Amino acid sequence: MKIIFTLFFLVTTNLFSQEFTIKFATLAPEGSTWMNVMKEFDAAIRKETNGRVGFKMYAGGVQGDEKDVLRKIRLGQLHAAGITGVGIGEISKKVRILDSPFLFKNYDEVDSVRNKFDGVFRKEFDDNGFVLLGFAEVGFVYTLTNIKVTSPADLKNVKMWIWEGDPIAEAMFTTIGIHPIPLSITDVLTSLQTKLIDGVYTSPLAGVALQWFTRTKFMLDLPLADAQGAIIVSKKQFDKMPADLQRILLRNGKTYFEKLTKLSREDNAKSIETLRKNGIQIIPVDKKSLGEYDEIGKKSRRALVGKLFDEALLNDVEREVAMIRSKKK
Repeated sequence: MKIIFTLFFLVTTNLFSQEFTIKFATLAPEGSTWMNVMKEFDAAIRKETNGRVGFKMYAGGVQGDEKDVLRKIRLGQLHAAGITGVGIGEISKKVRILDSPFLFKNYDEVDSVRNKFDGVFRKEFDDNGFVLLGFAEVGFVYTLTNIKVTSPADLKNVKMWIWEGDPIAEAMFTTIGIHPIPLSITDVLTSLQTKLIDGVYTSPLAGVALQWFTRTKFMLDLPLADAQGAIIVSKKQFDKMPADLQRILLRNGKTYFEKLTKLSREDNAKSIETLRKNGIQIIPVDKKSLGEYDEIGKKSRRALVGKLFDEALLNDVEREVAMIRSKKK
């Protein structure tokens, strides 16, 4: 009886000692790298705050798509989320400069720009009612097609899918001169099967997870963009916490979401090998076509000025990328 009473006391004490329960939602499924790292983050927060703060997690889209989740956060029904570029754009269009077409060629460039403009991006989230706990990269996005593509001209022969409401892809495909077919992400696999479309753009990891690779034959060995993700919390909820708890969230966010980005990059590298082993032909790009894609990137980014970000920020970011490349040369 004494043991039972002691256990009851410990359990109830722990329950009532939690001052802040942060309700978190994401499209990432249980068992994914995103959710595994989120659970590590939650465990670290609970330990360091002695149970004063903890997350209640809703994975796999059970709270709806990213627009639904953000609406629920604004209503106070949820407090935090793991989002992709679509969700980021719902908070701040300006931050989507990180997803710009053909802006980055490697992860060094991505990391340098994200670190250089970290204050700008954090302020954007803050001004729009959210606190950025950390970026969590989706990864470089490639085209998977059933028609062999090397040059931009080849892409015009592809019945290319576009995610409904994706202004980044729309600007890029418009510049190339193709008319993609807008569909929700849940309709893509069926549309590949019925041949309504024969081309998609995705990170290698997502291409494997969503089984899109089973209905395509080729992958162009050139990233279209680096797709960002982010872990955010409502500023209203964050501001309820004392400063010491806020610091713990931010410090651990930096540690664990840098880890998540590193693991996502490793997962994407492994997924490229999975694609190769399953018969997807990786198509190299010749020097002439590379130059054409670079020009498309420049025109696409300029077309997004005034729609997503301002010209001054674009100039600053492009200058930073150019400086990184010149140092490497």
